[in-house]
Order: sequence, then C-alpha cells, then structure tokens
Amino acid sequence: MTRVAVGILHRNGKILACQRKKGSRYGLRWEFPGGKLEPGETVEHCLGRELEEELSLQIGSIDRVEVQTSHYADGGLYEVAYCHVSTFRGDPVNHVFETIRWVTPQELAALDILDGNRDIVKRLAGGV
Repeated sequence: MTRVAVGILHRNGKILACQRKKGSRYGLRWEFPGGKLEPGETVEHCLGRELEEELSLQIGSIDRVEVQTSHYADGGLYEVAYCHVSTFRGDPVNHVFETIRWVTPQELAALDILDGNRDIVKRLAGGV
C-alpha cells in the first residue's frame, strides 16, 4: 500500500484542484496536490515538502486530517491523508501539473476527479 498526503487548500470559499500531466498514471484526471510519504516521514512533513516542490507554497497549519484507503481498478492501493489547510503562504506556482485552478466545491465535484477522491469531493460539495 502506498501512503500519500494531500492538501485540500481552502481560500476565499474555493479549493485548489490540480490536473495530472497528460501521459502520467491517471493522466489528465484532477486531484489534490501532495504526494507519497518517504520512509519515516510524517504526514505533516510530507505535505509541507510536496506543496513546496509542486506549488512553491508553505503551509502554516493543518486544520484537520481525514484518512481513507482507496483501491483502483489497475491494482493501485493508496492510504490517503486528506489534510485540510486554510493557512499557507504564497500564491501557487505550477511546477508539475498540466494545470491548476481554484474552484468552488460544486465545480470540483463536476471535474474528472481521481476515483479515490470522489467520496471526499462529494462531502466537500455537500458542505460537510
């Protein structure tokens, strides 16, 4: 199982959505920024490292974390720590994605989101 930390970044009622690069695994699907935990790494450290690398952002604090396991049809098995972040420094600079976009929770629900993210996206769109 692959352990992953992702950030649900909140700003002015919107959430940052990131589109995977064309040609990558799950290419052009939408996701939250983040990545794989390195051995011995905490969720918080991983998220901070990944957001700096991918978007040049520095997180201030994590408001809450939800952990969910996702199984994909191609055999992928992921334990994802969804980290809700409303305090961060900087404006996102796209270093690794096809595109990034601030969207409302309802707009997020209409995107071609990764299968494993669908449950949390439905909850976000429902205001939960």
